[in-house]
Amino acid sequence: MSTDAGSLTTQDLDFLRRPLYGFLSVAAGPLPPQPRPVWFEATAEDTIQLFTDPESVKVRRLRRDPRASIVVAAPVGERERWLSVAGRTTAEPDGAHDLCARLATRYWDLDDPSRADALAGILAADWVRLVIHPETVSRYTF
Repeated sequence: MSTDAGSLTTQDLDFLRRPLYGFLSVAAGPLPPQPRPVWFEATAEDTIQLFTDPESVKVRRLRRDPRASIVVAAPVGERERWLSVAGRTTAEPDGAHDLCARLATRYWDLDDPSRADALAGILAADWVRLVIHPETVSRYTF
């Protein structure tokens, strides 16, 4: 395993651009973290972004303590590999709908009418964009 202070390598970014699920954990004080699977995007600014309901538990927790991490792992059948990005997280009021649309094309076949309808429902809702600003990046390949 290797760890460094917040920088994503070219290999990390290539891995993160794949349609893999990330598991997001937010600081929860005395409670243990409760990871949730999420769609995510690695940005050109070396941040990780995702979208969520502005009234979600994770947003309420992030208002109290902005620390979060995301872990992404290779699927079964590939060499074992995972990447963890941890850092301060901000909730941004703009860009969530554009992010939703981009991620839907990455994770779903939008030629499927049921997926296209689901995306329309998603885009009709209110969302915030969460941005993780990496402070620690850990990676492992076996």
